[in-house]
Amino acid sequence: MLDPDKRQFFKKLFTESILKPIAAFKSGVEEVDSKIKLDEFFGSYESSYTLTLNYPDEIIVETARMEGIEVEGREKIDIVRDLIKKKGEYSNRF
Repeated sequence: MLDPDKRQFFKKLFTESILKPIAAFKSGVEEVDSKIKLDEFFGSYESSYTLTLNYPDEIIVETARMEGIEVEGREKIDIVRDLIKKKGEYSNRF
């Protein structure tokens, strides 16, 4: 006769050993997709107009400096990309 506690333990163990890796894989795929979309968004000034050309340079540069992002000798599009990455708010928006 099977012990119901053992059966439940193995059933739970099996389920967790299958579901956790699948969830982690999905999370990884979503993260990669998000990064690909971010790179596409910042592929040109035209595609990233709302963040790069629409805001005054002074605001972007000052915000980047406050966040500790290097601005000297860099293009505005790269500075804005680093700001978005640093704040971590790009994952669900792109």
